[in-house]
Amino acid sequence: MDSLTHGNFIWLEAICAERNVARRYTVALSRDLFGASIVEFAWGRIGTRGQGRAVSFSSEDEASRFARQLLRRRGAAPKRIGVPYREVSLAP
Repeated sequence: MDSLTHGNFIWLEAICAERNVARRYTVALSRDLFGASIVEFAWGRIGTRGQGRAVSFSSEDEASRFARQLLRRRGAAPKRIGVPYREVSLAP
């Protein structure tokens, strides 16, 4: 879950009917027209619009480190919300 390079996109979901949990979390790493590394991440309840942010970094290493921190936090979900996030594969 923490291999993220430029051009990659990770979609995570945490679903548990008993706990009324239906969350999604996405992380994408890209580059803008000026060469800066961009980490875009979005979160919310599945089926809603949710929220999102984009953070710009001058180096790819900083962006990758930030993206790994986001994914590490999602890895701690069982302790926080009682349900683990699972990676969803997006078939073409």
